[in-house]
Amino acid sequence: MKRSAHGISVVRFLTMGSFLMGILVASSQNTDAQSELTTDEYFDEAKAIRFKNPDRAVTLLQKVHEDFLKKGDTLNAIAALLEMPYHYGQKVDYAKSYDGLWLALFLADDLKNDSLKAVIYDRLGRLYSFYKKEGKAFEYLNTSLALNKSLVKKGALDEASLVQNYYLICATYRELGKPEIGKIYLDSCFQKYDSKRNKLDRAYLDFEKSFIMAQEGQNDQAIAILNEIEPWFQEHRPSYLVLVYTYWGDIYRNLDDLRQRENYYQKALAISAEYNSHVDFSVLVHERLAQLFIEKGDFEKAFYSQKKAKELDAQFFDSRSTGNQPLLEIKDEYRIEKERQEKLIQKQRLEQLEQEDKISFLQRIILLGALVFTLIIAVIYILQIRAKHKIEKELIRRNKELEIQKAKELLELKNKELATSALQLVEKDEFLKELKGTLKGNDGKIKTDEIHKVLKSISTSNQNNWEEFKLRFTAVNEAFYKKVTTRYPKLTQSDQKICALIKLNFSSKEMARLLGISVESVHTTRYRLRKKMGLERSVNLEEFIANL
Repeated sequence: MKRSAHGISVVRFLTMGSFLMGILVASSQNTDAQSELTTDEYFDEAKAIRFKNPDRAVTLLQKVHEDFLKKGDTLNAIAALLEMPYHYGQKVDYAKSYDGLWLALFLADDLKNDSLKAVIYDRLGRLYSFYKKEGKAFEYLNTSLALNKSLVKKGALDEASLVQNYYLICATYRELGKPEIGKIYLDSCFQKYDSKRNKLDRAYLDFEKSFIMAQEGQNDQAIAILNEIEPWFQEHRPSYLVLVYTYWGDIYRNLDDLRQRENYYQKALAISAEYNSHVDFSVLVHERLAQLFIEKGDFEKAFYSQKKAKELDAQFFDSRSTGNQPLLEIKDEYRIEKERQEKLIQKQRLEQLEQEDKISFLQRIILLGALVFTLIIAVIYILQIRAKHKIEKELIRRNKELEIQKAKELLELKNKELATSALQLVEKDEFLKELKGTLKGNDGKIKTDEIHKVLKSISTSNQNNWEEFKLRFTAVNEAFYKKVTTRYPKLTQSDQKICALIKLNFSSKEMARLLGISVESVHTTRYRLRKKMGLERSVNLEEFIANL
């Protein structure tokens, strides 16, 4: 199967080893001291010989795995299984890596250990990505991310741990030639990265960053980053320099520097041979060298490199390869059993859902009936309340009308009393006038002093009567009197008398008799009153005063 221009960067799960160890230590609370010591010893020995003697390392891990299973120490048995794919990866034996991972997943699933399952799904995703099985690769990588996010939400895992998931997804997009998507996940890595809490060294993230920058044409900046991280890889992960030098050579290809380009490709092959690591990645390196030699005109070397690339590609990735057939056909007991169980669970779940649907339908009908009944009761209650409020408002309105009617009637009654009183005053004044005339015209025996006394008494009584009338009128027509005095403060006492008499519907003749003046004088007084009030000729004085 032909590889892409960017090819596979087979990390082979090296960065996950220490991360997995942390999970196992945290999860294994029932492991005795002797088991922990054995775990340390086998991991140390396997790591010590993994480059020089990977077959011996795998044999050791297989034996330890079986011993742990006999002892019932499932966690350490899984640890041994997860270490084996790393060593198989050194030899590019992905079929055995695949079998070991599915067996580990079977055991982790039995333990219901989501932390371990997340690690295994990550490795399965990476394994599928090596064979360009993009759909399956991201299915497993995203399953791992979802598991870890769930653990973070429960507080069982630190959020910084998600950097491992984002990094692997980013690396996968790099290998699949989609750096623009990988950049999104790399940004998430830098946002959540914490050197104290992350076991993944920042050098891996910087490596991905340099690759993306080179793709964006920022070649000088990418080389600067590679120069910074190279010493760390030389000291801690020299085998990973196969990837570093390959992509470094690609940057010089962008810069048309044939010498440096060939130099870094050759360095990548030398590291691969020295550490027996990333052997499959050499396919890409040979392809790049073949293209380089063609550009240089050295067709003999170009032919050799191209031939070598095809041989390695067929060996590691061709579906016809005996070693790859078990992986590509995906025939394993775990998956078959898992699919059978899932179908059974789905069937049971379907029956349960059907039953739940029936119950739910009945509940919805009951609920709907209850809601309709409640709604009807509520409508009836609201209508009753509204009718009650309407009746109460009508009663209040009628009571107010009655009160207003009573007030009007009372006012009219009092005004009638005032009119009667005023007429009585008129009659009294007339009587007194007649008496006064009689006294003035009598030359009889009555003395002059007595006459003056009577006349003075009559004038005083007349004035007192008007004051009494004014008080009674003001008490009955308080609002009217206030308006007249407020609006027209320049009105005299005589003007106010005329207003009061007009308010009581006195005619000009009655006013003249009451005031002891002629009708013409009353008309003159009314004319002056209109002028003081500023009324036009068209305004009726009686109506105007009645409406005050």
